[in-house]
Amino acid sequence: METWAVDLADVSAVYPWQGSEVIMVVVAVVFWLLWHVMQLKAEKKEFAEDLEKYGNAEKIKAALDKHP
Repeated sequence: METWAVDLADVSAVYPWQGSEVIMVVVAVVFWLLWHVMQLKAEKKEFAEDLEKYGNAEKIKAALDKHP
């Protein structure tokens, strides 16, 4: 290429991985959903461990209701 003053319709690729945008979006959405599922499982496990450590839900609610 000798000059930048050209019609871009005549230039083949102006950025890398041209044509793979849909694949990248699908991969990103799958990764995003997978991250949310993993995060929910981790938080559920942590909550269950806290309930086991500090008592059941009724005891926690009773303890919280005692304090203003």
